[in-house]
Amino acid sequence: MILITGGTGFIGMELINQCLDSSRPFRLLIHPEESTPKLPKGVQFDAAICAFSDERGLKAVLQDVEAVYFISIADQSTANLNLQQTEISEIESFTHAAQQAGVNRFFYLSHLGADRASAFDLLKAKGIAEHIIKEAGIPYTIIRSSIVYGKGDVFSENLARWIRYFPGRVPILGDGNVNLQPLWVQDLVTCMLWAMDMPSTENNIIEIGGPEYLTLLEILQIIAQKLRKKRSFFDVNTNQLQRWLRLIRSLHRDFPRTAYWMDYFIENQICALDSIPRIFGINPARFHQNIDYLIPQTKGI
Repeated sequence: MILITGGTGFIGMELINQCLDSSRPFRLLIHPEESTPKLPKGVQFDAAICAFSDERGLKAVLQDVEAVYFISIADQSTANLNLQQTEISEIESFTHAAQQAGVNRFFYLSHLGADRASAFDLLKAKGIAEHIIKEAGIPYTIIRSSIVYGKGDVFSENLARWIRYFPGRVPILGDGNVNLQPLWVQDLVTCMLWAMDMPSTENNIIEIGGPEYLTLLEILQIIAQKLRKKRSFFDVNTNQLQRWLRLIRSLHRDFPRTAYWMDYFIENQICALDSIPRIFGINPARFHQNIDYLIPQTKGI
C-alpha cells in the first residue's frame, strides 16, 4: 500500500485518480485543519485524519504502508505561511515516523531550483526538506518538477484570471523573458508512479519538465489566445507588480491563491528538454494542447 499526503490538491487528486485507474491500493492522509477536503466521489478508498505533529497517530497511519508520496499543499495556500513551521517541520516528523514504521520508499515532490541557500522562501524550504529526506535513512526518490499545470492549479488559472482582469494592456514582471517549462499534471503523476518500479530512481534526485521552453510572455500570449482575449503586455518591476496585486486582492481576496505566486516568475525554472522521454520513455504534452479548462464557464475573473 502507498500513503498519499496532499491528496486534496490538484496534483494529489490526479495521483489518486491514476491509482484508482491502475487498481493500486492507497491510503489518503487528510490533515485535520482541512475543513472541506475535496475527495473522490463514488469510489471506496482508505483514508485517515491525522496531524503531522502527532507522531503516535502517524505511526498508526503508516501501518502496512510500503511507500509514501509526500505532496505538500503549503505552497498552494493564500496565507502568508511560514514554511519553516509548516512544510519543514512536517517533513521532519513524517520522515521520523516513516523510518520507525519501516517504510521502504519515500517519494517527495520538489521544485526545480530547490536549494537550502536559495533567496526564495519556497525554493529554500524545498531544499531543506530534500536534505532532511536524504538524511532520514529511508530509500528515497526526489522529483524536482518544473511548474505544473492542470485544472485547479495555481499557475495557469491565476494567469488566466490576471489576463481577464485587465481589459487592454496587461502588466508583466520585467520583460517577460524568464524561461519556464510547463509540465502537464497527468504526465508528472505518471512519472511519479512509474518511478516506483524503476530501481534507477532509488536514492536519486530526478529533474523533469515539459517538452518546450516558453517565456512567461509566450505563456501569457497562449492563454490569451485560448481565452480569445486580445491583449498587449507592458513591463513593470517587482514593486509595481506588487501594487497591482494589492489592488486586485482588495477586490478578489482569493487572488492569486498562493502566497508564493511571484517566486515562479523571477528566475528561469528549466531542465533538459529530453528529461521525461529519456528517463521514462514518455512524450509529454505541449502546453497549448491541454488548457481548455481555462475557458471560463461563468462570468468574472
